Amino acid sequence: MNSKSLLRSTVLLAVAVGIAASPVQAGAMTHQPPVEGAKFVKLDHSQPVRESARTEAVEFFWYDCSHSQALEQPLQAWAEKHSADVALRRIPAIWPGSQDEAAQRGHARLYYALDRLGLVGRLQTGAFRAVHTEGLDLTTESAATAWAVRNGVDAQAFGRAYRSAAVSRSVNEAAAAFTRYGVNELPTVIVQGEYRTSPTQAGGVEAIPEVLDHLVQQEQEHRH
Repeated sequence: MNSKSLLRSTVLLAVAVGIAASPVQAGAMTHQPPVEGAKFVKLDHSQPVRESARTEAVEFFWYDCSHSQALEQPLQAWAEKHSADVALRRIPAIWPGSQDEAAQRGHARLYYALDRLGLVGRLQTGAFRAVHTEGLDLTTESAATAWAVRNGVDAQAFGRAYRSAAVSRSVNEAAAAFTRYGVNELPTVIVQGEYRTSPTQAGGVEAIPEVLDHLVQQEQEHRH
């Protein structure tokens, strides 16, 4: 089974489990606080966080993953709700050594070029839509540039960002982070470098924000 199949099969398992649960069970579960091992797991090795003032949430996503697309708007809404106490950081997924690594590196380069130009907020949802709805291959510079230009981005500015040493460095760091955080499913969100959740773990994409609420509250209580 290749990596894309593995990532998606774990998510499909979560969907199947969710369908199997009766409405009564599902309703009862929402009133129970998420439990470690059931809704999230502790990382084997805690990872450093970038700032001390707010709790850090790190999302691993892939433009070619439909479940990453499904989480995009709920996660953005969650981050906006917690803007005062949570810093959301996105990392494009690159599974080193997988059959999808080249495509994932292309998508990561697109993401970091947008990030360098300050356009993630405006174009992140559009990038997902381009891949999933329009069926575009945005893994090459020419295709990514053509798409960016259609969305009002200056071609030369985009090209400079896309080919920059800073973006190359970020892409390589993303690949290392995927391994370091022990990511095995997409999307995955890590809170404060310690706790990891994903659709299979949380019980579906729609359940992730509630788990994140719990983890952020737990982390902030520990601070005080």
